[in-house]
Amino acid sequence: MKNNILTLTLLAGSLTLCSCEDFLTHDNTSSANQETFFDSDEALEAATSTLYNYVWNSFNDKAYYSMGDGRANNITARWSDYIYPYTNFTETALSPGLEDAWGSFYSVVAQSNYTINNIKDYSSSSVSEAAKTQAYAEARFMRGLAYWYIGSLWGKGIIYENTAELVNNSIVAPSRGVDVIEFAIRDLEYAAVNLSKTASDKGRVTCYSAYALLSRIYLSMAGLTTDGQYDGSNVATDFNRGTRNSYYLEMSRKAAMKVVEEGPYSLLDNYGDLFAVSSCNNNEESIFQLQWLNGSTDAIGWGCNNSISAYFSWSTMVGETNWGNATYASYDLVRTYDPQDRTRRHYTIATVGEYYDDLNIANGGYTYNETETGYTTKCNFKKYVIGKIADNGQSYQQSSGLNTYMMRLAEVYLNLAEAIMGNSTSTNDATALEYFNLVRSRAGMPELTAITYDDIHYERRIELALEGQYWYDLLRRSYYQQQEVVNYLNNQERNASYEWDESEDCQYAKTADGSSVSTATVSNLTLPISDVDSGRNPLLNEDGTTYVFGEREVTEEDLFN
Repeated sequence: MKNNILTLTLLAGSLTLCSCEDFLTHDNTSSANQETFFDSDEALEAATSTLYNYVWNSFNDKAYYSMGDGRANNITARWSDYIYPYTNFTETALSPGLEDAWGSFYSVVAQSNYTINNIKDYSSSSVSEAAKTQAYAEARFMRGLAYWYIGSLWGKGIIYENTAELVNNSIVAPSRGVDVIEFAIRDLEYAAVNLSKTASDKGRVTCYSAYALLSRIYLSMAGLTTDGQYDGSNVATDFNRGTRNSYYLEMSRKAAMKVVEEGPYSLLDNYGDLFAVSSCNNNEESIFQLQWLNGSTDAIGWGCNNSISAYFSWSTMVGETNWGNATYASYDLVRTYDPQDRTRRHYTIATVGEYYDDLNIANGGYTYNETETGYTTKCNFKKYVIGKIADNGQSYQQSSGLNTYMMRLAEVYLNLAEAIMGNSTSTNDATALEYFNLVRSRAGMPELTAITYDDIHYERRIELALEGQYWYDLLRRSYYQQQEVVNYLNNQERNASYEWDESEDCQYAKTADGSSVSTATVSNLTLPISDVDSGRNPLLNEDGTTYVFGEREVTEEDLFN
């Protein structure tokens, strides 16, 4: 395992790196010494702040989209070695990105554990029990989310709650994926019943953030188990059975309804505002974002900067750093857009003739393939591309100042519809239709009178494109429709070339089949462990073993009374 663990000294010392007026800049109330640091409720808030950025940085830098979207074939990037092995199903234990992603998730786990255990061991008598419970819940929220990623991507993982002990003995056998995800659920259930209903500072997670994530992860568990609450014996073994555990479908529905009925969130009126400089960060639709600092990396340091724009910006006219000319929308994504779905396409991918008034402002805006020519054989990404510093005052090199969406309300609406449809082939349930159609209506799409799996599949892919979710949607389906998903992956026109053609419904025509793509098999539904990590811990090469859980801390009644 990558020993990528932040110490308390780094945690405390990083809290005053910039002048943002938010919770990331709390001053320390004492020295950066673990025996004396936790001397007030404010110190506990400071201790959890880096769980919102630093420890997620290696994941956010590339794996967020390379695994979430590249693997699922939303992205074509034939020369980017942190994307194409995953798109082409040619990844090996040596592939770039594996070590960084695994290490980043375990940095979240490690720092969450340190936070929990140090607060337990070193909090002074002046710290309130309420503050300790809130801090534990924040740390367990982050740890739970990291473990969901680990269990989903690798199908196994090392579960531990004391980082110091693991550092001294890191040769530990992994647990099976279903147990890793069960551990994530238990963390998030604890967070759901113990986090406050309102955030102490803008951007901090609340109980509704945990319920929102549970609405997603319960859907995963519905495919991984057969019936009833997970007890270690009801693990699904037939991955083509075609149905899911109705207990977890209902739990997903309840969790989503908790957010919908009680949470403070609402959809933004305009889909494009989700990624606009003035309205992206901590808006009313955002349920959880990674909180990146605004400023140059010279000023704020590395680790709290959002670099995604650098990898998506395609020219010197649209970004301070522009490495994204050869990273663009796959033909499969381009052809998937319904011809009526112009709003979401406009704000997600750039197509010939589309005008953006937030780019190249001094010269009257930017029209794709007109302001600069040579863009008829690709569709670059607009999401996370916000222009240069002259356009918005905050786009420094590799530091856009935008937060990264990890969960927003539109996904909860789609989770709700999927949970209500359950094991049926379609639904006309009024609640499912109401919230499903809110997502469509915002995008200018006609409302539906019944919903099928294909409808949900389309909405999730298009609504959340480039937000790191599509691969996990396919994985969730593969837990009970495995061969269908493998067949789908092999019919996605991966790496296909295309060009502008107004006679086509999608306005682009395929010009050549893709190359260098291996045939997907069931084994490609999980990733290999990096050779660096397995070299440090050879037991990672073995299958996951059964994890022994203690008594449940949270009951269904606690969650939904």
